[in-house]
Amino acid sequence: MSLDELADKEPSSSEEVQLAPSDSKFRSIGPAPIPIPAPPSIRSLVDSVSDERVNVDIVASHQSENGSISTASSTGSLESEKAAYEFLAQTPVRSTDAHLVEFSEAMRTVAKALRRVAEGKAAAQAEAAEWKRKYELETAHKQQSKIKGYNSCISNDLDKLASQLTLETPAPDQLGCCGKHGICAHEVLQDEVPGPIPRSNHKVVGRKASFKLSWGCNGDKNGQHKHDFVSFEKGDITTAERSNKQILLKWESPPQTVLFITKPNSNSVRVLCAEMVRWLRESKNINIFVEPRVRKELLTEDSYYNFVQTWDNDEEIKMLHTKVDLIVTLGGDGTVLWAASLFKGPVPPVVAFALGSLGFMTPFPSEQYRELLDNVLNGPFSITLRNRIQCHVIRDAAKDEIMTEEPFLVLNEVTIDRGISSYLTNLEVYCDSSFVTCVQGDGLIISTTSGSTAYSLAAGGSMVHPQVPGILFTPICPHSLSFRPLILPEYVTLRVQVPYNSRGAAWASFDGKDRQQLSPGDALICSISPWPVPTACLVDSTTDFFRSIHEGLHWNLRKSQSFDGPRD
Repeated sequence: MSLDELADKEPSSSEEVQLAPSDSKFRSIGPAPIPIPAPPSIRSLVDSVSDERVNVDIVASHQSENGSISTASSTGSLESEKAAYEFLAQTPVRSTDAHLVEFSEAMRTVAKALRRVAEGKAAAQAEAAEWKRKYELETAHKQQSKIKGYNSCISNDLDKLASQLTLETPAPDQLGCCGKHGICAHEVLQDEVPGPIPRSNHKVVGRKASFKLSWGCNGDKNGQHKHDFVSFEKGDITTAERSNKQILLKWESPPQTVLFITKPNSNSVRVLCAEMVRWLRESKNINIFVEPRVRKELLTEDSYYNFVQTWDNDEEIKMLHTKVDLIVTLGGDGTVLWAASLFKGPVPPVVAFALGSLGFMTPFPSEQYRELLDNVLNGPFSITLRNRIQCHVIRDAAKDEIMTEEPFLVLNEVTIDRGISSYLTNLEVYCDSSFVTCVQGDGLIISTTSGSTAYSLAAGGSMVHPQVPGILFTPICPHSLSFRPLILPEYVTLRVQVPYNSRGAAWASFDGKDRQQLSPGDALICSISPWPVPTACLVDSTTDFFRSIHEGLHWNLRKSQSFDGPRD
């Protein structure tokens, strides 16, 4: 029966009698008000209106039974039915629609983010594989160049190198040293017993097992024979000598050739250089090499200096280390940096005279140059081995080959900054095969321990003794308060890469010059060079270091506290 038929039908007396006893039943099963969590469907609205009409008819029948039916009840039912139809014609709840739209937008945003994450992960995996291949090519190229150029005894086979770095056990009947570049233990492990030892009745004394320590020769990592710094006795290993060992240089034959490197545009330096060259030539019969600029200045002053030699091209500079026994610099630390940059391979000892402002690497006073040069030429004298960082730039465009240009060698630091860009520098840093961090800020400084008192110190890095083997990792104004400087071991290889999603390019400077642009995808590989710069010491390495930070930086300089209290 439809709603219209149910509304027009007059209730009969029999129906009234049947409905009266079950009034409580209909009231108990009547629909209760239900909250609407979602837009109601048409079917649910029809059912609710039907239930409401049935309840209204039941109430009307009860009222007619009691003789109290009125026209107001029928009018109310008609109004209720009209309101129901009007509600059916309306659109579902608008507030619920707004929530649905917002929810769908949120789901669309999440889908986009997940898609970007998947694409980024795939791109990162492809990029990591590409850089692994480039790094292997770079490593193979470096090993081949060392073997061909410097007659090094290291091998390209990584398995052979690994076997050299492991602990090996010598044969029990071996009498001599187990290897050319190691320390054998079997000669000192056996407990000594005075007099002849009968094999039959002498009690056997227990001893430690013998072993050998081996390293790569010719300085596979830092150009030094490390067995000089290790002592061995009764199976116990100690490196106590390394911390207090001063390095002395003693001439096996008198030096014959001296190279002068001078600070330009200084009249006092020009006069001193001419005086020192004349004295060395006349009193010591020393051959003199100077820069082309300096030779021209000397000949302009006096034709006497015609004996001074120089070079004409870069090929002669490459062979300069085979002719020069000693380098004399007249200037400041910048002059020492320039002298070191002329030598891509071995560097002769450097005697640096202080004619600059600070002078961390120039301990010799120019007023006493005759006495000081006498001591150096006669020897022995203390030297400081200052490590240099070797830097290779790898372009993203070089897919199948590495750069053929020579690496950059720095004595102080290599700096990667954002240049004129207004964006933060975005750099990914790897140490060997491990990810270190992502640098976001003004840039990054990779410094030697000799350069720890230069740009790295100004950026918040620590002061480090120049003979401490290490690499300083110092951020420049990082965008994080917890980004603190690091000191890494000397044997690691650092790779600084500009990611593809970087907003701008980066710029690399090597000891403040040779500025190179690093575009997204380019990388810079840094490691310790096998050729350090030996600088002569006025006293010794440690004394000169503390003198430089006291006099140059006025380190911890303050007035002493006054004592005005009672005395005992």
